Amino acid sequence: MMLHHVSVGSRDVARAVAFYDRVLKPLGYKRVMEFMPYGVGYGAGKPEFWVQTPADQREATVGNGVHISFAAPNKRAVDAFHAAAIAGGGKNEGAPGPRPDYGPDYYGAFCRDLDGNKIEAVVVAVAEKAAAKKAATPASRARKANPTKAKVKPSAKKKRR
Repeated sequence: MMLHHVSVGSRDVARAVAFYDRVLKPLGYKRVMEFMPYGVGYGAGKPEFWVQTPADQREATVGNGVHISFAAPNKRAVDAFHAAAIAGGGKNEGAPGPRPDYGPDYYGAFCRDLDGNKIEAVVVAVAEKAAAKKAATPASRARKANPTKAKVKPSAKKKRR
């Protein structure tokens, strides 16, 4: 992991948080820390993406050339992210689909949030296929079915009696 977290400023945090609640849900992210009315942190378990009032208390502005890309578990989640963003008042900046300029297995969708920040959801098909393959292995299915059962490692040498 390279980054600890990313923050975007908002003119209206409550409105922005309602937008992000809706948009990040299909990706599996949720509110994990809240300091309302000033900010909310989102993530899968720890806050990695913040929506907040700017620290200097001035008006929030958008960085030219900046965009934030959220990892999606699959193409359906990318599609749902984009649909939720548009339905929530976001602006389309690139419908869901392949992005061959970014790589042969890149599938993404772009939009602007209510404050004009450019956001994206992406899945790289290679990663999606690997995750599906891992989920389909007998060992992973057994772990999912009984996650509390400890793994027993065979000993290198058998004990003699």
